[in-house]
Amino acid sequence: MDLKDKIISERVPEHVAIIMDGNGRWAKKYGKPRVFGHRNGVKAVREITETAANLGVKCLTLYAFSTENWNRPRLEVNALMSLLVETLRIEINSLNENNIRLHAIGDLTKLPKKTYETLMEGIEKTKNNDRMMLNLALNYSGRWEIINAVKKIMEDTKSGAFQIDDLNQNSFEQYLTTNGIPDPELLIRTSGEYRLSNYLLWQIAYSELYFAPIYWPDFREEDFYKAIIDFQQRERRFGKTSEQIQ
Repeated sequence: MDLKDKIISERVPEHVAIIMDGNGRWAKKYGKPRVFGHRNGVKAVREITETAANLGVKCLTLYAFSTENWNRPRLEVNALMSLLVETLRIEINSLNENNIRLHAIGDLTKLPKKTYETLMEGIEKTKNNDRMMLNLALNYSGRWEIINAVKKIMEDTKSGAFQIDDLNQNSFEQYLTTNGIPDPELLIRTSGEYRLSNYLLWQIAYSELYFAPIYWPDFREEDFYKAIIDFQQRERRFGKTSEQIQ
């Protein structure tokens, strides 16, 4: 029996989030510049996106560029933005052929003009696809998102559009960039690091965490299957006892 056959189709997580870590270290291992790792990381994105859709995952959220990533060397940042534009233009037809909708979260208007326009074009061209959502976290951080939500609530409270007595978990989530998207049941991080790196801090309150020891460019279909199998072997109690959920 291969790994895919071990997966219970009825228990595939609806939403999987991934921290795609290790591109730079993968490139260094081969004596190449960091951008070489990012380019090879795109291959992993393509394969995992198709694998997730084939398994029945409804939303795949990828941490593509954090607000902290602006602190990287200017040459690397520029290369990443150019690679994003290039990849979006190449992959749009494939997304449409696979009935996958492109979406993005983060402070998107702060992206370079060409990157933002290409992203918006891709989102528009795939908006009617309904097999799976490919959700890119770009210029994103969990703390930024929470502070941004608080600011919007304060503005609406001041204008009278929101009553502070109505503030609860559900109303707060309506101000997040992930509004309307279910929280991820599974969070995967590659490269062997055990950090959340400011990613979906509100949304992963009850996510199962899976840490893969390999760099992102080496993460492939079989590795994704291993993460799903591991997820399905866990007991998700949400504060209850084992007896209560049986």
